[in-house]
Amino acid sequence: MRVAVAYDCLFPHTTGGGERQYRHFAELLAADGHDVTYLTARQWDGSVPSASFAVVPVTGRLRLYDADGVRRPAAAATFAAGLGRHLLRHRGRYDAVIVSALPVLNVFAARAALAGTRTAQVYDYLEVWPRHQWVAYNGPVLGTVAWALQRAAVRLSPLASCHSGLSAGRLRREGLRGEPIVSPGLVAVDTEVTPVPEADDPPYLVYAGRHIQDKRVDALPAALAVARREIPDLRAVILGDGPERNAVAAAIRAAGVGDAVDLPGFVSEAELTRIVGHAAVLVNPSRREGYGLVVVESAGHGTPVVLVTDPGNAAVELVTDDVNGFVAASTAPEELAAAIVRAVRGGSALRARTRAWYDDALVSRRIDKAVDQIVARLDAVARPR
Repeated sequence: MRVAVAYDCLFPHTTGGGERQYRHFAELLAADGHDVTYLTARQWDGSVPSASFAVVPVTGRLRLYDADGVRRPAAAATFAAGLGRHLLRHRGRYDAVIVSALPVLNVFAARAALAGTRTAQVYDYLEVWPRHQWVAYNGPVLGTVAWALQRAAVRLSPLASCHSGLSAGRLRREGLRGEPIVSPGLVAVDTEVTPVPEADDPPYLVYAGRHIQDKRVDALPAALAVARREIPDLRAVILGDGPERNAVAAAIRAAGVGDAVDLPGFVSEAELTRIVGHAAVLVNPSRREGYGLVVVESAGHGTPVVLVTDPGNAAVELVTDDVNGFVAASTAPEELAAAIVRAVRGGSALRARTRAWYDDALVSRRIDKAVDQIVARLDAVARPR
């Protein structure tokens, strides 16, 4: 088939779980012999980057996030308009399209542009939010509008895919026609990951990601202070950056753990691999995750994780207590610290179980199986020429 994959970011020019996922989708489709075009926003200088698939920018550079780390409606509208124009100009060019439904305006643009064509369409939902979550993210007015648009987009999606039981249930509640395509997982099978049998001594916990409110990074210093009562030499490496960085720094000062925390910002891929691989535990106190790729990537090294239960956190579906990590009941310092201490004290035995979980995931949770599921559904309705 001639397939278009549409997302406003392209890895590695921008980084994140969604960026990695859609790049893998495009690469796997191309490897299977499909003619693949990746529709995105320009994120590079000079010529279009080479890849195993065609890269077509449908807009110029976009400032995706505002100063608070919230996605800008103007950027979402600009990309959706560019995507719609491209698909309208090239009606009949693609046998199938896989469109990210984040932002949801992409759904309306693609549906309008492809109306009346035989192009098979699947809309991929990285996350599906209830109304209260949209309101918390965008405020009462914009949040309600965003939720209403999401609800309409779900009902307009002829085929919808997602990557967790949480998102599948929400799609059904939002009125999806038919059953969603729920991927078995998003584990990339082409990456060699060497397990680290023993964590560094003295031990440290690591966080890796953006510093935004939903990630709750500022909960880590107080939890570290409590955990150090039992493991006095425990340290923390908090990677990444974002609008909440000052709040994180203030939390470090308030907890009195300034001499036990490193804040290096973003680091190279090689350094990230080294830090995560040698950590005693990766801690991600996020309140929302659409899948939880960091759980899988950490497990490849044998590094267990600590997550926090929350109605919007699908990543907890990947964690079995005392197998590949622990799930804390809340970000309260005592509860989060207790889970961290258990993970650190799990030592090499927990690391071995974590790596065994990953080895199983390489078979049962592979991203190529997710792509195969989507292609099978597209094949049923596409009309290759």
